[in-house]
Amino acid sequence: MIALIVLLHVAIFYLLIRSFAPSAVSQVEQKVVSAFTVTVTTPEPEPQPDEPEPAGAQGDPGREAVPQPVTAPDPPIRRPEAPPAPRASSTGTAETSGATDDGAGTGRAGEGDGTGSGTGGNGQGGGIATKPVLTRAITNASAFPVPPGGRQARIGQSVIVRLTVSAEGRATQCSIYRPSPFPETDATVCRLALDQLRFEPARDFAGNAVSATFFYQQRFFN
Repeated sequence: MIALIVLLHVAIFYLLIRSFAPSAVSQVEQKVVSAFTVTVTTPEPEPQPDEPEPAGAQGDPGREAVPQPVTAPDPPIRRPEAPPAPRASSTGTAETSGATDDGAGTGRAGEGDGTGSGTGGNGQGGGIATKPVLTRAITNASAFPVPPGGRQARIGQSVIVRLTVSAEGRATQCSIYRPSPFPETDATVCRLALDQLRFEPARDFAGNAVSATFFYQQRFFN
């Protein structure tokens, strides 16, 4: 505490002297500073790193690789195999195995007398030259049952039935080929087709009336 008081008084005394006699204070400071010698040492420069040596020159380019020509080997030539030699006819006396002039088996003969239309036969040929032609459609459409939802629900619908038309021009068999949404109405179409439909029958190439298949479509307008 005493030292602090002493320093405080010294500082006050120094300020008073500097205020009233500044020249005397400057002379004292110069004498004090000149009594000390300050030596400043300049640091040595740091050594610079050596410059990298230049890269070597590029060497001569190598020879370009040239692929060797590749030749596919010739495919082996396959010679056709010789057909098997025909079997020698048997020298036995049996008629069921060997080649004989007249055999008693059921094999193929040179001329036939069946009822087919094959070459050399004397049967009647077949085939349809013209299809059946519808001449009268269903006229009693009011016989169709009223479907659920009324007749308006059936307008625009249709059913296709498969018919067998006889040589007399009448439908003898009926089956549903593409049904409508109303099964009861489709069944009625089949019943009316057998009763009311009439046809010009199909004919073969000889002009004879024959039985044939006919697809009939019934559209519903009420």
